[in-house]
Amino acid sequence: MLKATYQTRGPVPQDLIEAVPFEKPELQAGQVLLEMLAAPINPSDVLTLTGQYGILPPLPAIGGNEGVAKVIEHGPGVSSPPVGQTVLLPVGIGTWASHMVADAAGLVALPNDVDPIQLSMITVNPPTASLMLSEFVDLKPGDWVIQNAANSGVGSYLIALAKIQGIKTVNVVRRESLVEPLLALGADVVLVDGDDLSGQVKQATGGVDVKLAIDAVGGSATARLGEVLSEGSMLVNYGAMSGESCVMPPTVIIFKDITIKGFWLAKWFQTSTPSQQQELYVYLIGLIAKGQLSAPVHGTYHLKDIKQAVALAASGQRNGKVVMVKE
Repeated sequence: MLKATYQTRGPVPQDLIEAVPFEKPELQAGQVLLEMLAAPINPSDVLTLTGQYGILPPLPAIGGNEGVAKVIEHGPGVSSPPVGQTVLLPVGIGTWASHMVADAAGLVALPNDVDPIQLSMITVNPPTASLMLSEFVDLKPGDWVIQNAANSGVGSYLIALAKIQGIKTVNVVRRESLVEPLLALGADVVLVDGDDLSGQVKQATGGVDVKLAIDAVGGSATARLGEVLSEGSMLVNYGAMSGESCVMPPTVIIFKDITIKGFWLAKWFQTSTPSQQQELYVYLIGLIAKGQLSAPVHGTYHLKDIKQAVALAASGQRNGKVVMVKE
């Protein structure tokens, strides 16, 4: 049994995390023992290690905030979920571990016959992408959306969800090598970011109105999205991959009447009802089960290689998600 733990936070995340052995815990009444199947490394996980995320667990901590596992043992008084059932790992449990203990009553059963790697990424990125498409602008089939960091986990889900809903996407990336992979995923337009982004978008789309911009980068990249938007549109920021504050010229905000809002999934969970949450996840799980929704995976790594995996996830030099697996 291994778990990836960290004792402190600092600027180099891979230096902080370490896979250490642990003994099988004794199960109490109402508990089950879980065996991890897959657990991704998200940008929020890296920011948690560096101390820059909005919610930080007390130290020492086990890394990871989402994933799926299999029930392998029942504690006293437990009959469900059955042994062998795939379940969604509770947020905050510390998912970068080969085994973990959880209360049986709070576990969400998932289909056993669906790829656990794809299911492992369902907690954070798919709902973020889905909600940003639905919560801010009343988009109709044929409407256009622009996003940067389009090769990210959220970006790839947004492309797929928009395609399902008939929404057109302009996808902004940082390097030419990402263009073809995103077109293959179903992106309508893929452009390399630059000072002439607005002109590129007009040329590629024929000058259509773009009603929603989704920004994960911040800095001057935010301003470039604002220049693309049509009058009275919305820009939603959900990240700052550049490490810089969002920049938006007053001329864009004032004369184009652009509204800027932020989105954080944790806040949505605080304000939404359990039925709204269930409805969203049933929808997303159904799409994954039917093969309509998936995310690119750069590679899978064993827990013993957690340092290498975190370094890769933090570097940005990847084409898809880094996912931890037990072995």
